[in-house]
Amino acid sequence: MGIRRLNHAVLYVRDVTRSVEFYTDVLGFRVVHRRHNAAFLRAAESDNDHDLGLFQVRGTATRSTGVGLYHLAWSVGTLPELAEFADRLAAAGALVGSSDHGVSKSLYGKDPDGLEFEVSWFVPRDRVTEEMSATPTIARLDIEAEIARWGADLAGAP
Repeated sequence: MGIRRLNHAVLYVRDVTRSVEFYTDVLGFRVVHRRHNAAFLRAAESDNDHDLGLFQVRGTATRSTGVGLYHLAWSVGTLPELAEFADRLAAAGALVGSSDHGVSKSLYGKDPDGLEFEVSWFVPRDRVTEEMSATPTIARLDIEAEIARWGADLAGAP
């Protein structure tokens, strides 16, 4: 069991439109999902769902809502590995949430300094339906139900 790779980074920004323009015009990212105060971008040579998330902060920057890194996300190979990380994070008092994003299943944790991170399993690309990828979702994660649906040995997307 182990982390496979960094999957994406999420940043808090002052102006999401300005940041989208920068990352697309200067670095060649493409917008894959857009909301009023958020955007998800994919690098030109990437096959990730997204490589960069941008969330616009509200009001004046404070410690909890300031501009900067929100979280890094790492991926694991199988759903049982994700379940084991859920257990380990919970045992350490570091699990702060989980969610089902349709194309990914995610755990959220905080390190001893309070820095947030995500550990995810991604549905293999050949099994992602148009419906799953068209509309970003956030639902309650039931890892055991996901293992029953996808199987214990199915390797997630890299």
